[in-house]
Amino acid sequence: MIDNALLISLSRQVALRREMDVIANNMANMNTSGFRSAEVLFEEHLMRGAEATANKRADRDLSYVMDRGTLHNFEPGALIPTDNPLDLAIDGEGWFVVQTPQGERYTRNGSFQLTSTGHLVTSEGYRVLGDGGPLIFNDEDRTISVAGDGTVSTEAGEKGRIRVVRFADQTSLKAEGNSVFRADDVQPEILDQPRVLQGMIEKSNVKPLLEMSRMIEVTRAYASMTSMIERADNLRRDAISALGRID
Repeated sequence: MIDNALLISLSRQVALRREMDVIANNMANMNTSGFRSAEVLFEEHLMRGAEATANKRADRDLSYVMDRGTLHNFEPGALIPTDNPLDLAIDGEGWFVVQTPQGERYTRNGSFQLTSTGHLVTSEGYRVLGDGGPLIFNDEDRTISVAGDGTVSTEAGEKGRIRVVRFADQTSLKAEGNSVFRADDVQPEILDQPRVLQGMIEKSNVKPLLEMSRMIEVTRAYASMTSMIERADNLRRDAISALGRID
């Protein structure tokens, strides 16, 4: 019975450490543009104890804690002006499409920049895709203007239209890094009328006070589990010592 108590407490501690890791990552990215906060989803795992035939009273299932997965909060972050013409934000639904070495990915982080080759890229260096492929500028393109529907133009004319897509079910997206997501089993739909804002950036949707509150709760719960494990371990030591004195 004491061993069961120890194992159950340990399962809870492992879950709490996982939850603390997620909270710490949220806090570390509270200033990352387009970052989506996450939380851990746990479930109860019931395991039957000793066989009922070996005991007079009915057995009780043992309840362990299991880490089932990570859920992301896809609520939009606040939009703030930056006066940087390469900063873009999407007002409402939609995702920017970027080209990574692993294929197309999706982000709400519109903190873009130009490379020496004229490519419009993310802060991670991923190329931003338009309807016709990567967006490229040359020396004649001095003033970049982005219309509300994502059409990019300069003094030399139109350069393309930023591809903005939507997903019917965003919960299927998987995070890769801090602000990039991939879609394994779903296909995005082109958003015909996106609302792209130039000179704006979408902040993280992390709520610092909420995360601090969660961190305190997890810390207290972890300390409580540690104390419980120590008491259970002391009980086991006392039991072993008492058995050793029996003639």
